[in-house]
Amino acid sequence: MSLGYYTLGRSGLRVSRLALGTMTFGESWGWGSDEATARAMFDRYLAAGGNFVDTADLYTEGQSETLLGRFIADSGSRDRVVLTTKFSYNAEPGNPNAGGNGRKNILRAVEGSLRRLGTDYIDLYLLHTWDRVTPAEEVLRTLDDLVRAGKIRYAGLSDVPAWYAAQIQTLALAHHLQPLVNLQLQYSLVERNIEREYAPLAQELGYGITAWSPLGMGLLSGKYKPSESGHDGAGDGRIQALKGSGLASLQDKFTPRNWAIVRAVEQVAREHGLSMAQVAIQWAVRRPAIGSVILGARTMAQFEDNLAALDRPLPDAALRTLDEVSALPQQFPYSFFEQAQQERIHGGAAVGDKPDGYRAPVRVAASAVSATQGLVAASPR
Repeated sequence: MSLGYYTLGRSGLRVSRLALGTMTFGESWGWGSDEATARAMFDRYLAAGGNFVDTADLYTEGQSETLLGRFIADSGSRDRVVLTTKFSYNAEPGNPNAGGNGRKNILRAVEGSLRRLGTDYIDLYLLHTWDRVTPAEEVLRTLDDLVRAGKIRYAGLSDVPAWYAAQIQTLALAHHLQPLVNLQLQYSLVERNIEREYAPLAQELGYGITAWSPLGMGLLSGKYKPSESGHDGAGDGRIQALKGSGLASLQDKFTPRNWAIVRAVEQVAREHGLSMAQVAIQWAVRRPAIGSVILGARTMAQFEDNLAALDRPLPDAALRTLDEVSALPQQFPYSFFEQAQQERIHGGAAVGDKPDGYRAPVRVAASAVSATQGLVAASPR
């Protein structure tokens, strides 16, 4: 098994293509993993060559960070692990400055995370959710100060509008502040909306995308099989457990479109000897702009299955089948950017992406260099 490594965004930080999500570490929320199971997942992930670990101060009310800090210390893996955590959510109800993305809360939150994680630096520090009020300049300057102070190595964003991600990165580049390297966003076969804006934004402005919930909140995990349970959404997955919770990400999962996607995933899995979860994870990993996919298993059996998602590559034909069944419906203004409109704009000339290597440095043959040097030497000054 080899998880492989990508550099994250426009940086030199190398991260595993599969990340270890630790939202399930701890039982304070009533459905997580106990300490022994969480430790077993962490150890198994390191043994498989993984290095990218994701948590947040919110997860299991801080228990996730505490357990993770303990596991890292016991394994002596701090220098090897790329440790990610997040801030935004309120830690003291009634105190408005104990949450949000203002400078006061960021500085409070980072100290709490450092303490629970038992470390003196965080590799990747993420704004967890847009708070709708804090100016991008304030967030950016605070994150830059934390990099300069050595408390974090890199910064990024999670669950923000595309325009905000573009604004904050543009400010960083224009004012010579530390650019952000990561966007953490929900992405799966049943949630492809980031493809309209975020994926091209990330490729243009230097973000690497890490995908959370690649199994569509459990819809693609294998708990829901059209061949066995019909079309009523029967099953015992997380969607059923959290149904009625009011979480927007759980609304309307059992749609005709999504059920067609689940049916296609089941068919591809059966044809290629993979689990449904492995098919869904591998599809997400192999999509443009995706740097890493976060695994969020609750049991060791689930984790072992997810961890093996890249062992047997799916053929291109199978990936095309999944692309087609899950394709996004056309929306304005994106319909104006399709090939037919582009041909009218460009007078019928072929329009396409730049070829591979377009932006790569030109490599000049040694003979050409020698000839050029000769010409220069012979030229009058």
